[in-house]
Amino acid sequence: MATGSAAFVIIGALMSEEPSPTRIAAQVASGVGFLGAGVILREGLSVRGLDTAATLWCSAAVGSLAGLGFHAAAAMTAVAVVATNLCLRPLGRLIDRRQDAGSEVDVEYRISVTCAAADETHVRALLLHAVATEPLTLRGVRAHRGPGSDTVRIEMMVMSEGANHRPVEQLTSRLGLEPSVTSAAWEATGEEVNS
Repeated sequence: MATGSAAFVIIGALMSEEPSPTRIAAQVASGVGFLGAGVILREGLSVRGLDTAATLWCSAAVGSLAGLGFHAAAAMTAVAVVATNLCLRPLGRLIDRRQDAGSEVDVEYRISVTCAAADETHVRALLLHAVATEPLTLRGVRAHRGPGSDTVRIEMMVMSEGANHRPVEQLTSRLGLEPSVTSAAWEATGEEVNS
């Protein structure tokens, strides 16, 4: 990243018609910012990749400084970036560990599906397969069939680490598309704090 940034700025300095290589350096900063945004990932309530994106951007700054001929400033910036990454990483891990240990919340969900009694086994298998492919833990399954009824109500209790409604909603929506399913719903039934 630093070498590429330096090369772009040197191109600007070598071109006789380019009045200022700093204009190219500004474009390098914009382009690297775009690349850095692609590294940032959101996973539930946490965001990952911010350190990598910031390091990419700083690396481009080091290259731009070197390309403009400010070698001492480039060297000091490079040392500062490496020192920041090496020294602050253990502190960040310690803070993350403390937050994870004290605030882990398990949320329990109830998924209710009503289907034709003849298709109970098929719908139950779909439920079990869907839960196995999602970040959910199965806690229990019950089936209720009223006397003389040709429908069955299947209730499944699942647990998720943290409030994670999306997989439960997707699972319920998929089951609602089954021809034999007459209703599919879910609700968060309670929270349990683990320490």
